Amino acid sequence: MSQADSDADFVHSLARGLAVIRAFGADTPQLSMSDVAKRTGLSRAVVRRFLHTLVELGYVGVDGRLYSLRPRILELGYAFLSSMPIWDVIQPALRDVSSRLRATCAAGMLDGIEVVHVARAGRTETVAVSFGVGARLPAFHTAMGRVLLSALPPDERAARLSQADLPAYTPFTLTDPARLMAELETVAAQGWALVDRELEPGLIALGVPLRNRSGQVVAALVTSARATRLDADTMRTEHLPALIETCERLTPALHLQG
Repeated sequence: MSQADSDADFVHSLARGLAVIRAFGADTPQLSMSDVAKRTGLSRAVVRRFLHTLVELGYVGVDGRLYSLRPRILELGYAFLSSMPIWDVIQPALRDVSSRLRATCAAGMLDGIEVVHVARAGRTETVAVSFGVGARLPAFHTAMGRVLLSALPPDERAARLSQADLPAYTPFTLTDPARLMAELETVAAQGWALVDRELEPGLIALGVPLRNRSGQVVAALVTSARATRLDADTMRTEHLPALIETCERLTPALHLQG
């Protein structure tokens, strides 16, 4: 029996409905009822009722046998962003950094073993991975993720590492758990993370923590670019000071958010 099964306050129908929504993604924008049932582990009868409800509410559209998310689904994410006014402060800062460095700049938060991009500005690089708002990426293999993971207590880092898959995305990807834990220690000590071609062959990124006025890490700011355009030394000498300065400028406005 799972903890949810023994929790009288846990709403299973809500959990199943959210699972149906999460079945859709960049690689599966359209799904049949059977597809959703397979991806969620729910019966076709249950999936049919949830899809019908989501269609009636305007969150899902249907074309023949295929279902897809509708723009109204963005209301759910916007409710989160609009409830956190720090993003109103961060977005102009991202645009400023992106303009000065001529690179993509993003902010994100940690969610389990993934990072979620919640704000973004700048040029669109030709890369395979998505960095748009709402994009979810593996925390252990991104600069943003390593910054946020390094802010956790060591035992919490180890617990999350034990839950993570560690595929070799490129020949440069760190996949050894001991090396990853050592890398997080380094990031915690130096206060920034540089990930060079680990997630995608041509991508380099640098991240720093964004702290609120109480010193808590509430997010991470990153810049990223094609490795053919910028190298690690340039990221450290030009991008790192700009990101640190931006975070220091933002901190007074963050009060006790986090």
